Amino acid sequence: MNRMRLPLLARGLAAIAVTVTIGLSPPVLAGADEVVMYKDPNCGCCGKWAEHMRVAGFTVKEVATERMDLVKEDAGVPQALGSCHTAKVGGYVVEGHVPATDVRRMLTEKPAIRGLSAPGMPLGSPGMEGPYATERYDVVSFDDAGGSAVFARH
Repeated sequence: MNRMRLPLLARGLAAIAVTVTIGLSPPVLAGADEVVMYKDPNCGCCGKWAEHMRVAGFTVKEVATERMDLVKEDAGVPQALGSCHTAKVGGYVVEGHVPATDVRRMLTEKPAIRGLSAPGMPLGSPGMEGPYATERYDVVSFDDAGGSAVFARH
């Protein structure tokens, strides 16, 4: 075999092995106190929410992606409940600026829901603090059947 083709063949086989390994890897699952947060790489408030969660005792892994639409679709987030970032924790989905106290309550009570959302980006919610007046907002639970209900009021 030609000496030039052997390194190319070896690199090709290595690339295939890496692709197969990644394809067979289990999906990222977050434990009870481990949060995996998907965010747009250009969003600053998402990092502030992650810090809020860390201060509350959670471990947060931030994953930057420009395909948040696919993340939300895969997570089962209803379009009407969307926000800027999507997180997974303890088998649940957390959409947007949900306070850590609500996440902790969900993990403790273990309701039969898909997850929680703070729809939009409510001013004054964790990660959205600033020099402006705080908005009143609801954290909404949602399920796989399309149902939703108020989980908490802030």
